[in-house]
Amino acid sequence: MSVYEIGLRLQGKSVLVVGGGSIAGRRVPRLLAAGARVLLVAPEATTTLSDYAAAGEIQWERREWRSGDGDDAWFVLAATDAPEVNAAVAAEAEARRTWCVRADDAAASDAWTLAHTEFDGVSVAVSASGDPRRAASIRDSIAAGLRTGDIDAPRSRTTRPAAGSFKGRVALVGAGPGDADLITLRGLELLRQAEVVVSDRLAPQELLDMLGEDVEIVDAAKLPYGRHTTQEQINAVMVERALEGKFVVRLKGGDGFVFGRGAEELDACLEAGVPVEVVPGLSSSIAGPAAAGVPVTERGVVHDFTVATGHVPPGPQSKVNWAALGAGHGTIVLLMAVKNRAAIAEALIAGGRAPETPVRIVENATTKNQTVRNCALADLGVTEAHHPSVIVIGDVAGRAREL
Repeated sequence: MSVYEIGLRLQGKSVLVVGGGSIAGRRVPRLLAAGARVLLVAPEATTTLSDYAAAGEIQWERREWRSGDGDDAWFVLAATDAPEVNAAVAAEAEARRTWCVRADDAAASDAWTLAHTEFDGVSVAVSASGDPRRAASIRDSIAAGLRTGDIDAPRSRTTRPAAGSFKGRVALVGAGPGDADLITLRGLELLRQAEVVVSDRLAPQELLDMLGEDVEIVDAAKLPYGRHTTQEQINAVMVERALEGKFVVRLKGGDGFVFGRGAEELDACLEAGVPVEVVPGLSSSIAGPAAAGVPVTERGVVHDFTVATGHVPPGPQSKVNWAALGAGHGTIVLLMAVKNRAAIAEALIAGGRAPETPVRIVENATTKNQTVRNCALADLGVTEAHHPSVIVIGDVAGRAREL
C-alpha cells in the first residue's frame, strides 16, 4: 500500500480520540506534544489518560462515541476494542473529509500513524506498507544510529548570523557516573549541537571523540590560574563564548548540582543575561552503588540515605554534621572522601555507628575499570581506595550481591 507521508501541524487544533485503552494512551502524549486540543471519548480510560484529564490537559467525555463527536475535529483517532465502532467513526470522518486513523485495521484506515523518533532536531517517521512491527524496528535502528553517530546528521551553519549579532546560550549537562552510554538523550542531543564544550575531567571522554573538528573543546582542568579561581575561569569562558553568539555545553561528570558547583555556573549565566538550560545527569552517589548491586535504600533494611562530601575532613571547616550521621541508622554515601576516609570513619564511630558497619567502596563506577572493595567501618581508613570512588556505609553495603 502506498502512502503520501506528511507532517500535520496540530498546534491549537481539535483532535478527537475515541477509545481510552493502551493505544490511545500511547498516541495522546504525542498529540499533546504537537499542541493539539484533545477530546477523549471513552467510558473508561487508562491511568495515564485519566491523569491527563484530571490535570486539564485533555477533555474526557466518559461515555460511548456518538455521531457528531468529530464535527469540530481536524484529525480523528479511532482506537476502541470494537471494530464496528471504529468503522463508524472512520466512515463519519471520511464523510466530513477529516483524516482518520483506525488503530485496529490499517487496510481500512485512510491515514496511518507512522513509527516516529526525534533526535537533535531531526524528526524521522517510518511507514512499512501497514506493517507496524517492521516500521518500529526500522525506526529503532535509525534512532540508535542517530544517537551513536553511525548515521551522520550534520548541521548546516552557513546561515548562522555573524558572531556578536545575538546572544548565544549555555547548557549545563550532567554526563552521568562514568559510562558514556549513561548520558541522557537530551544531554547527548545538546552535545551534538554544541559549538563550544567546556569539559570536566570526570566527564566520559568518549563523548568528546564524537564531536566535529570545528567544535572548540575547553579542558576545564587546564584553565590558567591567575587572580581568579578555576571555577571563576570556567564561568568566564562559558559566558564569554555565549556572548560571542555561540552555543556552549558545560559537560560535567555525574550531575552538576550534586557537589558539582553547577549552581555557581547557573548564576554566572543568569547574571550575564545568557539563556541557560540545565540537563540533569545520573548522580554517581546513587548510580555508583547501584552499579555494584547496592541500593541506597531497601524495603525492610533502611528507609533513608544521606549523601555527603568528604573533601573537607571532620572538624570546624566541615559543614557536615558527622555526629548526627553517626547516630543515625540510614545509608551514608560519601563522594570525594578517599583522602579523608580514616578521619570520617573515626567521626562516625564516635557518633555512634558500630565499628562493624558494612562498607562498600566502588571505584570508577559503571566503567570497564570498575572495582568494588568491601570492609567494615573500622577498617575504612586502611582499606585500599582510589579516586574516583563512591563509599557506601550501612546495612545495604553488607548485602552479598555480586554483579
